[in-house]
Amino acid sequence: MQLLRPLSSLLIGFFALSTSYAAPAPLAARSDTPVVAEAAQAPVLTPHRVAELRNVSAAVISPDGRSIAYTLSVPRVPMADDDGPNYSELWVVPARPADGAQGAPGAAARAFVSGKSDIAQLSWTPDSTTLLFLSKRGEDKVPNLYALPLAGGEARKALTSATTIASYTLAADGVRVAFVSTDPEPEARKKAQDKGFKQEIYEEDVKRSKVFVARLFAAGEKPREVPLEGSVHQLAWSPVDDRLLVTVAPTPLVDDEYMAQKVLIVDGADGKVLARFEHEGKQGAVRWSPDGRQIAMLAGADIHDPSDGRLFVGAASGGALRELTGARELDVDALEWQSPTHLLAVVSQGLETSFVKIAADGSEWKTLVEPGQAVLTSFSLSEDGQHGAFVGSTPAHPAEVFALSHGDARPARRTNSNAWLDAHTLAKQERVAWKARDGQALEGVLIRPLNERRGTRHPLIVYVHGGPEAHEQNGWQTSYGKPGQVAAALGYAVFYPNYRGSTGRGLAFSKLSQGDPAGKEFDDLVDAVDHLVASGLVDTSKVGVTGGSYGGYATAWCATRLSPRFAAGVMFVGISDKISKVGTTDIPNEEFYVHALHRVWDDWQFFLDRSPIKYAGDSKTPLLILHGKDDPRVNPGQSRELYRHLKLRGQAPVRLVLYPGEGHGNRKCAAKLDYNLRMIEWFEHYLKGPGGTPPAWEIGYADPAAK
Repeated sequence: MQLLRPLSSLLIGFFALSTSYAAPAPLAARSDTPVVAEAAQAPVLTPHRVAELRNVSAAVISPDGRSIAYTLSVPRVPMADDDGPNYSELWVVPARPADGAQGAPGAAARAFVSGKSDIAQLSWTPDSTTLLFLSKRGEDKVPNLYALPLAGGEARKALTSATTIASYTLAADGVRVAFVSTDPEPEARKKAQDKGFKQEIYEEDVKRSKVFVARLFAAGEKPREVPLEGSVHQLAWSPVDDRLLVTVAPTPLVDDEYMAQKVLIVDGADGKVLARFEHEGKQGAVRWSPDGRQIAMLAGADIHDPSDGRLFVGAASGGALRELTGARELDVDALEWQSPTHLLAVVSQGLETSFVKIAADGSEWKTLVEPGQAVLTSFSLSEDGQHGAFVGSTPAHPAEVFALSHGDARPARRTNSNAWLDAHTLAKQERVAWKARDGQALEGVLIRPLNERRGTRHPLIVYVHGGPEAHEQNGWQTSYGKPGQVAAALGYAVFYPNYRGSTGRGLAFSKLSQGDPAGKEFDDLVDAVDHLVASGLVDTSKVGVTGGSYGGYATAWCATRLSPRFAAGVMFVGISDKISKVGTTDIPNEEFYVHALHRVWDDWQFFLDRSPIKYAGDSKTPLLILHGKDDPRVNPGQSRELYRHLKLRGQAPVRLVLYPGEGHGNRKCAAKLDYNLRMIEWFEHYLKGPGGTPPAWEIGYADPAAK
């Protein structure tokens, strides 16, 4: 949506924004003293700078442990490039600096495929000489599998598929590949569609994901289907033979993917089920042990577990699984086998992560990397299990590549994808703990106002995460939807609370909010605000709230039922009507099993009582509502309903912005920048500015700092 204001209002509007984004006034111009003195004219983050941020999305170490291949997510340039999602580039960096080499992180990183690329799902051949990846190149109609020699040369097409390859796995011989895809559209249907018959049969015309096997570089050979019932999601070839480890859901529907996946071991030749595993609940990653005798997987403890953060191990012959997580107050985020007897795992513990070694029989749980360093999100291991590549962030930078070898004290940062960010001034970020009114211990991440002044109360923006099966961590906290350092540079405190029901603190804590939507979980937000007000940091009359999905639900609740406590809200892809949400979402069973615990028809009144639309008449909070027009998870009708109820009441300013072509969160560069600009403008207008009538709905996209 490329809307431009008339020139006069454009200049006025962006003069206001640009003066806010400029560096703070010199110390001599102040009557008070800042907590931290700023460098003169030091640059700060703005929505336009956030739109430039690159981040590492995946990192895979070579089997010999010498090189790390990674995908770099590179934003398109708004108003210059064609609109679309981020590009994805392929880079390689040595796992360790050369002997005696000096230099900053990233000095040795090299781009192998850059520019307008869409690299995905990196892997290495067993001899560490060649990189495999999925990409749509040249005349490709869908992404295909390519091979690129590390020594140099052009990428060669290793496998061609008629439909998109969802995932793939190499056999131990390095010659064969199994992959997940769908059957092509029948010619008769394609011809009918060309003539305008493009009707969609809701939840019936979806295609099953199937397993196919082919040889690499065997052009002209038709891939062989491995016959399986259901729709396949994950796939891993045994390291020692022709068995395949798969996860299969009864149908291709998202709700079944969430709640009904089963883990099987099948014969790679005929699809015969050799073993199945007794588990019910959410399904995460599955992994073979190096000797092929065991499997490990991440999954929910039971059908009501909101997360797939528990670790299970079992014999490859099938049957019962051993849960190794127990009552520990943590979630396992990623795992790999180091040897036939031990696993390594990235673990979330509240706001931090750690790296642990776990005996497959449960007898040992040893921390290798203590919490409080980089927040790690994923990792891969060399063949001998002695070297690892990680993706991680800190409060000072978005996701980068880190490396760790046996004997190292901590992971070493190996890339610097936003070197320009090093020159920018960032506000202080810290852990904050508080107690809810019922005594429950809680914590969150606080970004303090840049150049905070002692004795001065500041406006606050509370960012509420979605899920609620998610959690905030003490890593990078700024994006198009997270106000973070942009708001801090404008003088706001920004707080990211892990309210009850969040993950990262074990099974019991994640279930605390079940069956009580908008109850104690959102009272926790008010108690967090009260704690920050009591600390002397926050002006109680200038508190804003924002968030997406379940965080959007929280924003709607705070702007209606809790309106006296919040002076402005920005709601994104949020829930407003708990009754109609059940009938319009693509995950109704997930909603029942891990959130509501009872069906809407069992207690219509309860669901209405927990719906923000019921309290629209109580709202005095100016609310900006934004939603992807093609959202299958939270239907955009949820936003339309709340908008209409607030509009009819006429007691609080409200605006609804819809993003065509976007779903449950914005993916394209134009929609991301538009969202960020509107969010910041709304808070500036109602928490620091004149308030009253909303700012003009048209918005300009030129960068006020551009030369």
